[in-house]
Amino acid sequence: MPRLALYALVVCVLSVAAAVVSFAQGMWLGVVWVLLAGLSSNMTWYYARRAKVLRQRDEAASAGH
Repeated sequence: MPRLALYALVVCVLSVAAAVVSFAQGMWLGVVWVLLAGLSSNMTWYYARRAKVLRQRDEAASAGH
């Protein structure tokens, strides 16, 4: 897994935990944490998928020569 995807995954997990704690304490600030979790999960998916596509492209290019 690429480093940026791993960092985004860590941020996603931490923001989900923060949202759970925030909602458990009755604070509506948890909504911000949920939004951050959504953003970081999309970033995780994007960077992981991008790395996979680039790896497949490089393998196809090296197999063609």
